[in-house]
Amino acid sequence: MTATEPVDLSVADLHPALGDPALTSMNFLNEVSERYPAAVSLAAGRPYEEFFDVAAVHRHLDTFHRHLVDERGHTPEQARRLLLQYGRTKGIVHHLVARNLAVDEGITVDPEAVVVTVGCQEAMFLVLRALRAGPADVLLAVAPTYVGLTGAARLVDLPVWPVAGGPSGVDLDDLRAQARRARAEGRRPRACYVLPDFANPSGVSIDVADRRRLLALAAEEDLLLLEDNPYGLFPVEDGPRPPTLKALDTDRRVVYLGSFAKTVLPGARVGYVVADQRVAGPDGRVGPLADQLAMIKSMVTVNTSPIAQAVIGGRLLEHGCSLVPANTRERAAYARNLRHLVAGLARRFPDRPGRPAVVRWTVPAGGFFVVVTVPFAVDDALLDRSARDYGVLWTPMAHFYDDTAPVCALRLSVSAVTPEQIDQGLDRLAALITDQLLGGRS
Repeated sequence: MTATEPVDLSVADLHPALGDPALTSMNFLNEVSERYPAAVSLAAGRPYEEFFDVAAVHRHLDTFHRHLVDERGHTPEQARRLLLQYGRTKGIVHHLVARNLAVDEGITVDPEAVVVTVGCQEAMFLVLRALRAGPADVLLAVAPTYVGLTGAARLVDLPVWPVAGGPSGVDLDDLRAQARRARAEGRRPRACYVLPDFANPSGVSIDVADRRRLLALAAEEDLLLLEDNPYGLFPVEDGPRPPTLKALDTDRRVVYLGSFAKTVLPGARVGYVVADQRVAGPDGRVGPLADQLAMIKSMVTVNTSPIAQAVIGGRLLEHGCSLVPANTRERAAYARNLRHLVAGLARRFPDRPGRPAVVRWTVPAGGFFVVVTVPFAVDDALLDRSARDYGVLWTPMAHFYDDTAPVCALRLSVSAVTPEQIDQGLDRLAALITDQLLGGRS
């Protein structure tokens, strides 16, 4: 539709967030990808597709159906109804989610504190909607911040205040300062959003000592911590993984956000939230925060697709509710790709004795993402030119900051490509960067 055609509404008449860059970011990146389908995409954070198997979906569904009858005591008719009818708002695989968290993360949680959601995005929305009680409430978030969190906060009118991240993953002094500044200005900081393991977009992780300090600081400042953990199962090196914040949490300070998109199947759109904080109701009854989130969910999506949950549940059951062995091939592919990309950057932008590096990059210990810093502003116009003239896609880091200041960095993803595609993409990216350093090309 062109500007000259008649319209029925103006964006100005709709919710203010609909004109916010945080809500347009994902659509813009998808549109660029669609306009240039031949471009190598080092932008998408999608999981590796080589191991997707339609036949496995049917097998997982059958496995969960047998579980309902053989282990949960349902009659065939009850099992059929559970899978095919509207379902329980909190979900039908909550008991398996709790078992998975115990096996893989050492988290002990009552299944009734789990709400199974339509992807982790809904989990974020439910928590933010519940926490936003009035106009004084604010959310703290480690910057750079996953744009889906920022967008969800916009939709519930919850301002997001950035907290410095840096090489340690979170600047604890700045977190304390931001919480106290908010209160000094008459605001109420409700929570701080963090990704302790291989964060999106920075790739940075928080070490165990700082995780413990973060929990202590949250108690000191009376903050909840919203822990998002989509990448924790994908370290590069073997060995024990650091405990999640929720595993270390003894004071119910952590609301844990989880997703099966990266570890099982993104098309199922199944995530969850663990919210075991005790909430006193108006009648004096006390129950988990999960009960309140389920009330909101009942008015948003009613329930999460039981069939989709069954596919996830079947995959969990087939691996003893552990997703570590279930992702052996995927983890190897991501580790291979991450090493390959970092080595490829080093070959294309080698250190030169006596000269400061003009192109730098992070070397994450796992996950999907590497951040490349360059000596020029990186924006959507440059991305469009990169796709059109050079045939390579990436993500401007400006999308992950909540202001309009220029950002001289871009994010590369290794999750949905082969080593050959990485080489091709890096060759094209190097050509773009070289041309920019030499003055650009029209």
